[in-house]
Amino acid sequence: MTRAAIKAWAWVHKWTSLMSTAFLLMLCLTGLPLIFHDEIDWLFEEQPTYGMPGIGSSSTAAGLLPLDDMLTRALDNRPGEVPLYMAFDNDQPSMTITTGPRPDSPGSEMTIQSFDRSTGELIASVSEDSVSGVSAVMHFLLELHTDMFLGLPGMLFLGAMGMCFVAALVSGVVLYAPFIRKLDFGTLRVSRSARTKWLDYHNLLGIVGLAWMLVVGLTGVINALAVPIEAAWKANELASMTREYAGRKPLDPARYGSLDKAMAAARAELPDNNPQFIAFPGGTFSSNHHYAVFFQGDTPLTERLLTPALVDAETGTFTAARAMPWYYQALSLSRPLHFGDYGGLPLKLLWAALTLFTIHVLGTGLYLWLAKRKSYAPAAIPDHALLSEPAE
Repeated sequence: MTRAAIKAWAWVHKWTSLMSTAFLLMLCLTGLPLIFHDEIDWLFEEQPTYGMPGIGSSSTAAGLLPLDDMLTRALDNRPGEVPLYMAFDNDQPSMTITTGPRPDSPGSEMTIQSFDRSTGELIASVSEDSVSGVSAVMHFLLELHTDMFLGLPGMLFLGAMGMCFVAALVSGVVLYAPFIRKLDFGTLRVSRSARTKWLDYHNLLGIVGLAWMLVVGLTGVINALAVPIEAAWKANELASMTREYAGRKPLDPARYGSLDKAMAAARAELPDNNPQFIAFPGGTFSSNHHYAVFFQGDTPLTERLLTPALVDAETGTFTAARAMPWYYQALSLSRPLHFGDYGGLPLKLLWAALTLFTIHVLGTGLYLWLAKRKSYAPAAIPDHALLSEPAE
């Protein structure tokens, strides 16, 4: 590699690293507890007991109350509100029903009620202003990690920081490749100066965690684009599936038909899938006239890939079903992959260890830059000094 090429890559590495380091440290620190959100909830929240074993919504066994009955119970608890979402647990006879003042209510106005579908008992009712204790802390960390309380601009900004992180990783590898040819892989020159020792730690941990950091960085970028991706799906795929309804006035919630009839129609079209949730008319994931029943597959991989079945909310007749486009499938797969949320506790522990690696890489990179500024001598910069820039 020529001296000019090394200088160019070193410039890319330095500035992409410096621009993103503070935000990446924040994302790592907030991401650590979020990796274990299920375990934290289990430790600090009372676990409900159900009236039946965990047969879940994937079963059609007798004993589960009708969906229409469950919806009536939820609306009775929230008079004047309309249904927004109904979600199912395929491991337990539990479900959640989300309501709000109007069909397009924002998250801040939503109330989520949890029910035991085998008994109809209300387990919990949560709205944004009622979250407290550990749940409030986890909610705070999630919002800080997702958008820094800035909504879509915050998400897009963090996505840009993720791209800087990926660029820093790639440029670090390019710089490290000629450097490592002079030393055995994994060499730690502990007898040299403090800066050289920390450079070797920085490089070694960066290379060891490179694949993971690339995965988490890229999935983070995809997650940051969730709102544009969902908007693109609604403007293209959903609009195409409901073209015959274009121009009609939004369906009044008073005219919503039977959920059980709609679910039966959807299941008839996708018999080998499990329902994950129902989006009611007027929200982000449905049209103004349909129940959108989102199904997941029955394998560890396909359960992350959703297929919506649209059913006319007034008549209960099936309209269309279509697999999500590739860009939405990428989003669906990136969400659990980002937090290691698909392989149980062992994978989460690995994710946490690699997050600590990343914090070390970011911290040593910042230290190396500050140390170089203090000892910078413009009169003579040997080639190997350029290769000593922080390299992941």
